[in-house]
Amino acid sequence: MPSLSPSVPSAAVDSRHFRQALSQFATGVTIVTAALADGRLVGVTINSFSSVSLDPPLVLWSLAHTAGSMAAFQAAAGYVINVLADNQAELAQRFARPGEDRFDTVDFTLSPQGVPVLAGTVATFECRPRNRYAEGDHMIFVGAVERCQFHPHRPLGFHRGRFIAIS
Repeated sequence: MPSLSPSVPSAAVDSRHFRQALSQFATGVTIVTAALADGRLVGVTINSFSSVSLDPPLVLWSLAHTAGSMAAFQAAAGYVINVLADNQAELAQRFARPGEDRFDTVDFTLSPQGVPVLAGTVATFECRPRNRYAEGDHMIFVGAVERCQFHPHRPLGFHRGRFIAIS
């Protein structure tokens, strides 16, 4: 039986090389949306989404500390994780760019809590914030899923810096 040796810090990992290695892993693409107390809507494209627990139903996603929407998501009473379909790459790019009204001309409805649910997605997860953890240059958000839906669309993926259709 192999023995476990104590963890030894490795030599510094070059961040560019690390990012290239991570890009080899294909991920789904999501847009997280929220509505603030003053009525403003916020949304951001992310690909750092994962399930955490089935019982209770929990999911996580992360956002860079430097993101312009960080304060908004920290203050939000709830959010929706919208898993994008393969025909929504332009929508993903729109919500990835800073500075524009991301919801202008976008088809969405409001959840019972008043949070935007984007139309045409593969799945949606309506969440209430459960925990947040600061790790490295990101904040990890853990959400308790209160409602979810799914549709038989092909999902949008991201691999090696490009959007891809996942079959």
